[in-house]
Amino acid sequence: MSEHKANLVWNRNEIDFGYKNYSRNHTWTFENGAKLEVSAATQYLGDPDCVDPEQAFVASLSSCHLLTFLALASFQKLTVEKYEDNAIGHLCKNAEGKMAISRVDLYPEIHFAEGINPTREQLEKLHHKAHEECFLANSVKCEIVTHLD
Repeated sequence: MSEHKANLVWNRNEIDFGYKNYSRNHTWTFENGAKLEVSAATQYLGDPDCVDPEQAFVASLSSCHLLTFLALASFQKLTVEKYEDNAIGHLCKNAEGKMAISRVDLYPEIHFAEGINPTREQLEKLHHKAHEECFLANSVKCEIVTHLD
């Protein structure tokens, strides 16, 4: 079908390799040349000025849901003017006692074009279908919950 590549680079840069001392900062470079400086979460000695993998995971799930929702809305001629989500990922121990993102809560706020007023039932169906069709939601085992006001 398709491949999606990312290159990750981390360098010690002469810093002591003791657990509390080495830098967690590294670079993600994508196929199109876009680069992102990332680090561990601050709780794990990461740089607070960088995106951490857990944040990127949550953002990726939210983004996939958004893009799937927009496609479905477009097919139904429901013109979306703005879509905003304040997604929250919950990191905790899973049933096996391992740290994992156990749930991601999505809080989408959608503004439609003037005269477009889908019912709550239509919105619920659109979000449900977006969840079912989202490539990333189909790739993970954590629970993903969409909250409508």
